[in-house]
Amino acid sequence: MIPVSPYIMRSHHLARWLLYLVCAGVLAFLILPVFAIIPLSFNAGTLLTYPLAGFSLRWYRALLHSPQWMSALRNSVLVASGAAALATPVGALAALGLARLRTAIKPLLVALLLAPIFTPAIVVGVATYLLYARLGLVGTYLGLVLAHATLAAPFVVLVVHAALQGFDVTLTRAAASLGASPLMVFHRVLIPLLAPGVAAGAIFAFMTSFDEIVVTLFLAGTEQRTLPLQMFAGVREQISPIITVAATLLATASAVLLGLVEVKRRQREKARAVRR
Repeated sequence: MIPVSPYIMRSHHLARWLLYLVCAGVLAFLILPVFAIIPLSFNAGTLLTYPLAGFSLRWYRALLHSPQWMSALRNSVLVASGAAALATPVGALAALGLARLRTAIKPLLVALLLAPIFTPAIVVGVATYLLYARLGLVGTYLGLVLAHATLAAPFVVLVVHAALQGFDVTLTRAAASLGASPLMVFHRVLIPLLAPGVAAGAIFAFMTSFDEIVVTLFLAGTEQRTLPLQMFAGVREQISPIITVAATLLATASAVLLGLVEVKRRQREKARAVRR
């Protein structure tokens, strides 16, 4: 074994701490503006300025009693739930097929499946609008759910495919050798082992749809206005502190759901450790 000099050890420690410092600075740059919005949602005044005029829940009550904002919130939950329900099984099955695929065209299939992530949202919005206008799906809940599911499915593919990297295929072979049918293997072996990854993919799909605005601008009618679209309209037409309440609720929901994703990831890691 070659001894490592103390100078090299100190250099490695210094480089590591510098990396931590840079990462902390980047995270602070990205997150601190979000935290700056949260106190404004409790402002008693009507201006979005510091210092606060006082602490009040008046804008939370205003959002709860506003038909426009509550309708937008219901639409967001409805569309995001439908998109997640559609994108999760499609993305999970696509990831399962990719994991088992051994062919030269696999990179091409991966690129096609992940294309909605890398394609500019404005391009997706225009293309989807032109297609849905011919099909009569513009201004309908079905069209909005299908479009959001298309955008959310690649995230499910990524998460489930990552979960499949540590999957032991000998388990399915053992079940098949014991007489289990392919459907039973899928139901009794695959689904329980991949459940944390599929659940994490469903959460990502839900949040992708819940936060989407560009494609929604092209497809949503007055009855399908979602919460991000209502916030965009509020900023453009009349700035109200209710927007800070909606932003706080969105940030809180994102943090909670990302926490659930982390919980599912740890469950998946524990399951792998048990299998080993």
